[in-house]
Amino acid sequence: MTTQELALETIRLLKEAYPDAGCTLDYDQAWKLLVSVRLAAQCTDARVNIVVEELYRHFPTVTDLAEADVDAIEAIVRPCGLGRSKARDISACMKILHAQYDDKVPGDFDALLKLPGVGRKSANLIMGDVFGKPAIVTDTHCIRLVNRIGLVDNIKEPKKVEMALWKIIPPEEGSDLCHRFVFHGREVCTARTRPHCDICCLKSVCRKNGVD
Repeated sequence: MTTQELALETIRLLKEAYPDAGCTLDYDQAWKLLVSVRLAAQCTDARVNIVVEELYRHFPTVTDLAEADVDAIEAIVRPCGLGRSKARDISACMKILHAQYDDKVPGDFDALLKLPGVGRKSANLIMGDVFGKPAIVTDTHCIRLVNRIGLVDNIKEPKKVEMALWKIIPPEEGSDLCHRFVFHGREVCTARTRPHCDICCLKSVCRKNGVD
């Protein structure tokens, strides 16, 4: 089986196992996903979803956050960890959205990368989930799984993993596949315990399981 064939079979099997997998960060507007993604660094999505409820009670719009004192933002987002740096990035990002984009999130990848606190992973998530564009989100689950499955060979740097996957993943499948990696990585192919290979939907193709 070639690497591209392995990729297509991985997509098929994960679709069957997680047909409704989507983003686990709660949001109803694009800018809120941008905020949540920044807060999610070194924090669980579940905690972020709780913290942002209070954040939006105090600052319900882009304008409100742009005009808010950084200390006030930090006081609310501190439970997510790295509160000071996250609060500064959120404040600076919302100021740019307010001043340059009419409180909207730009739908251009390079423009997203210029926003404070936004890297390739965050930009890809926004492009895929908000704008429906081809995207590959190389978070820790994605990187761990694609190495174990054999879609990449011992590549750990997020951008290099992303570039390798673009060569074998159909563009329209990338965003949903990465969401399914998150579900599978949390439930089956775990990081902090031995992976549950006996119940894995990918055991027939996974190279970690001895499949060539």
